[in-house]
Amino acid sequence: MTAVAIALTFFVAGAATADEGPIAGNPLIDIPAGTFVFGRDDGPDNERPRRLVLGHAFAINRTEITNRQYRAFADATGHRPAFYVGHPILGLDDHPVVGVSWGDADAFCLHYGLTLPSEQQYERAARGTEGQAFPWGTAPADGRRANAGAAHCCAGDERDGYPMTAPALSFADGASGEGVLNLVGNVWEWTSDLYAPYAATAASSGAKSYRVLRGGAWNSDPTHLTTTYRLAYDPNFRFSGNGGFRCVRSGR
Repeated sequence: MTAVAIALTFFVAGAATADEGPIAGNPLIDIPAGTFVFGRDDGPDNERPRRLVLGHAFAINRTEITNRQYRAFADATGHRPAFYVGHPILGLDDHPVVGVSWGDADAFCLHYGLTLPSEQQYERAARGTEGQAFPWGTAPADGRRANAGAAHCCAGDERDGYPMTAPALSFADGASGEGVLNLVGNVWEWTSDLYAPYAATAASSGAKSYRVLRGGAWNSDPTHLTTTYRLAYDPNFRFSGNGGFRCVRSGR
């Protein structure tokens, strides 16, 4: 079964400069301009080739957008609520919002003068400049560093303390070098990019216009929990209980 097919049921620290940003309780962490490693040559074909990229400076939310933050946006704008409002776990205020389409996530970020991260921005924030497999370094995900799933796709695992999503401020031991949290695990995160192999373009690939999710989630097995894994997903689907997002401000 392909990753896309699986996903139709589920989206199968160092100090850095930060400012409070426009989203209450979710500061923006500065990521400096510079060269970084993007992609890899020892993983799935769609993660190749590994290459050096010169990235511009940007700032990214410290955590995924929470249910509380998304509800404030919906109340202010009249936008539809997240699908899992009121769920006893997935709907908790301090947990990442889930049950949102790509359009929902995009509208949220634009409301605050921000955008969804590109794949390159996500990957730079998650793996630093040296091409780490994980935000914290080279050791695989464990119960201290990430909210992950069982050894085989796609079931939750309570060994990390959470049967489903965890609070957005959890797993400080898994922070990136700049102090960004949960870039691997907890929830898949929407990016701004259309899916295409790196050697092609979305317009010429002939594939359906999927968007790219990054980072893995609370029910992801180890093969999905890396800083380079790419999941193509229907942007209109909003019923998954393990897909969220965060925003970026570019050009700083």
